[in-house]
Amino acid sequence: MAKTIIIEAHGGPEVLTLVDRPVGDPGPGEIRIRHKAIGLNFIDCYQRSGLYPMQMPAALGREAAGIVEAVGEGVTHLKVGDRAAYAAAVSGAYCEARVMPAAQVCPLPEGISFEEGAAMMLKGMTVEYLFHRTTPLKAGDTVLFHAAAGGVGLIACQWARSEGIHLIATAGSAAKCALALENGAEQAINYATEDFPKRVMELTGGKGVDVVMDSVGATTWQGSLDSLRPLGMMISFGSASGPVPAFSLAALAGKSLKVTRPTLFTHIGPHEACQAIARHLFDKVLSGDVRIHIDQRFPLAEVRAAHEALEARKTTGSTILTV
Repeated sequence: MAKTIIIEAHGGPEVLTLVDRPVGDPGPGEIRIRHKAIGLNFIDCYQRSGLYPMQMPAALGREAAGIVEAVGEGVTHLKVGDRAAYAAAVSGAYCEARVMPAAQVCPLPEGISFEEGAAMMLKGMTVEYLFHRTTPLKAGDTVLFHAAAGGVGLIACQWARSEGIHLIATAGSAAKCALALENGAEQAINYATEDFPKRVMELTGGKGVDVVMDSVGATTWQGSLDSLRPLGMMISFGSASGPVPAFSLAALAGKSLKVTRPTLFTHIGPHEACQAIARHLFDKVLSGDVRIHIDQRFPLAEVRAAHEALEARKTTGSTILTV
């Protein structure tokens, strides 16, 4: 048996319930992993609320790290006793232990702690695909990155600095802007007090940025488009403020803009791609180019408070659940 957080209906944090569930043994292509730490992400809130509907009852959580306890037939990249971490397409990480598909579980290097592993996989692999697999980026390019003081954002600030990419950060307070600057952003805009598209144009001499990376969604959508240079790329990869409203393709024509809506789980679906993205992330962390900020920790049983803090924008860096 393993303590597990489930929901039986979509709703607010109050629907999160702690139960005991049987774990079982892995089948072909599966492993059983006992968690040491679990990551918290906005996608968990989207699933809980119903923005991303799930069949009930549902277990939440996409990211964790721990020890492999059992390995099913056909699994060759992991063995019993291995340290491992994952961001997985199959939810269910909010638990002490689980059986899950092995393809997206990655061996965790000794130089990276379980807490770091749980805090970095979904967020760090997101940054890897944004910078290396979505649109060509090179040293000297300029990126506008929203919510830059969050878990994904702080990794992105450091990643950009390590590759000579100019990153303009946005965040919702002066303190969060300062945190983004400390982690490698070259400029920071407080979008709670400033007109961020206007400020972007001032910072870029009226040219606009090459790429916008936007996980906020509804409230930043139009301003993001306005911040792009001609032929610029808009990457909308999240909806923290709500989904992007419907728009006409003609709205892109004035500057011949490009728009994409990628997801991590498409990129890491193939086993080899997942492992390669994870290795690139691990190399960034082990080299010291990227440091994982874990700014909040909640016991698994206090997951409701963790969701409340995340949705209220009271967090910085990464948040983990401890078991």
